[in-house]
Amino acid sequence: MIEARGITRTYQTYGAFTGARTVHALRGVDFTLPDGGAVSFIGESGCGKTTLGKILTGLESFDGGELVVDGVELSGLKPHQRAKYFRRIQMIHQDPYSALNPTRTIASILGDPLRMRAKETGADATTRRERAAELLTLVGLEPDAVLPKYPHQLSGGQRQRVVVARALTVDPTVLIADEAVSMIDVSMRLGILSLLRDLRARLGISLVFITHDVATARYVGDDGELHVIYRGEVVERGLTDEVILAPVHPYTQCLLSAVPIMRGLEEPGPDRTAPTAALDERAVTPGCLFQPRCPFAQDQCAEKHPVLVPLGDGAGDGSGAGDGAGFAGGEASEHLHACFYPEARRVVGVEVGAASA
Repeated sequence: MIEARGITRTYQTYGAFTGARTVHALRGVDFTLPDGGAVSFIGESGCGKTTLGKILTGLESFDGGELVVDGVELSGLKPHQRAKYFRRIQMIHQDPYSALNPTRTIASILGDPLRMRAKETGADATTRRERAAELLTLVGLEPDAVLPKYPHQLSGGQRQRVVVARALTVDPTVLIADEAVSMIDVSMRLGILSLLRDLRARLGISLVFITHDVATARYVGDDGELHVIYRGEVVERGLTDEVILAPVHPYTQCLLSAVPIMRGLEEPGPDRTAPTAALDERAVTPGCLFQPRCPFAQDQCAEKHPVLVPLGDGAGDGSGAGDGAGFAGGEASEHLHACFYPEARRVVGVEVGAASA
């Protein structure tokens, strides 16, 4: 199990026109990933999703908070002591074209981590070759046809399957899928998403799914949690279907309102909305980070910073908040939000004829 407690990450940047600036990539992110579970993160580009993924795999450090793996706090360990924990957490990169060395065959690409693993398992060359073939079969590829090839001889979907197979060579317990299907042809995406679901079911692997695409998050992590990140801060979280079908934070509603609908088969959600301004990451406000763009902002939103609270409690002292009673259950649950005036709205597309039902 992985538990993140108030993870923060800041960067110091300098621009010729902007001067020195502190960039808050993550602002106190909390989540728990149970064994065999799934947690999805959605948000705009630059919101901190990928930074979080890199922190979970040890590719990036964090400034504050704590990362706990199976009850062990990693900040208290030396780098070489953390390695065995991070090895169990492997990343599936966004770009399968640059994730594989173009000068090496697939047999060589899979062989290297298997040789490193053999130092612990004692597997000989024959066993390693059999394992490579087994992994390729597991991800839906024909070993004899794929092992002797170079990456450029494979399609985008095949390359991404090889990336998944390489991640599995060290027997991970957690996969971090960072936009794993965004650069794959649309016709290939369902196959990769089905593969990720199958790995969870067959191997009990936990999944952290990072994406812009709400539909893919819903497909892969339908029984898990969905976290919505805005400028490094989680503004809404809860069961995936509950957040998608009954979002209560204005940012989540704007994000879901941007999802295209299938004309003729779906109708726009009756409460679709949009931000009132473009994103300005340099904006500094003592209040809600989304307040400058929020179509429902009130005076309090610019003065006080809301924190995550259970649905029905209201964030801070926004006493006029609606809690979505009759739409999202009307009772406190694991659905959390950071808004003074939460109100459940139907923004995702609905089937034709279902809107009036």
